[in-house]
Amino acid sequence: MDKGVCEIFEVGPRDGLQNEAREIPVAEKVALVDLLSRAGFSRIEVASFVSPKWVPQMAGSGEVLTGIKRAEGVRYAALTPNMRGYEDAVAAKADEIAIFASASEGFSQKNINASIDEAFERFVPILEEARHVDMPVRGYVSCVIKCPYDGMIAPAQVAAVADRLFAMGCYEVSLGDTIGAGTPDSIAKMLLAVRDVVPVGRLAGHFHDTNGRAIDNIDASLSMGVRVFDAAVGGLGGCPFAPGAAGNVATEAVNAHLMALGYETGLDQALIEEAAAMARQMRNG
Repeated sequence: MDKGVCEIFEVGPRDGLQNEAREIPVAEKVALVDLLSRAGFSRIEVASFVSPKWVPQMAGSGEVLTGIKRAEGVRYAALTPNMRGYEDAVAAKADEIAIFASASEGFSQKNINASIDEAFERFVPILEEARHVDMPVRGYVSCVIKCPYDGMIAPAQVAAVADRLFAMGCYEVSLGDTIGAGTPDSIAKMLLAVRDVVPVGRLAGHFHDTNGRAIDNIDASLSMGVRVFDAAVGGLGGCPFAPGAAGNVATEAVNAHLMALGYETGLDQALIEEAAAMARQMRNG
């Protein structure tokens, strides 16, 4: 039974690889992106213009963006924490950028050494510049269920941050269960609050499989109307600032699950499996 369309936003080349201990050469990252480009994705996150001092794995982001074979119809995204990052992303010809905020003050301080309000102050000039050149901006909210430093996060806190991102001009807000603490019940309660301030068609789910609940949480999100999900081939990932955060939910598992439910994703499962094998090989060296 055809239930309509779902989109998987591939984050493996950025969110997936950022926490790997082995220094992965630019050429390997380019090869992974080029393979993913053939699989049917509309959006692939490939770069992060953060300080290499904090996230060494992302040091070659500009070279990755300039080295890939760009496929027609694919937008290549980059994470930009500040104006310097935004300018570097534009110079490397990113097709869209992402800014990231936290629903937790503790995580915000550990992740970007700034409060939530200070983070939003940094976003203002980025959104202003992006608007002038029609650069799409996506917003991330981390720790939407629980924070490794502050504990459980109230749905109202998540809604407040998502509302600010959407009001600033983010075309979509990705809700991140950064340490994989979510359950279908807690995800549904959080989404009820967020849906009140951001249209559900502008929301995405970003789930980590720390406790093996990511697919269940995707099902809960589907029942609430969410149709976009972030995932990483091979289940790569974790967060350098979130102790114990296992990898992102695996793209190959999400795609197979969505197709089994009757959703159309437009993705080539065989190519995704090939990319997942490549990603796992990159992890193991």
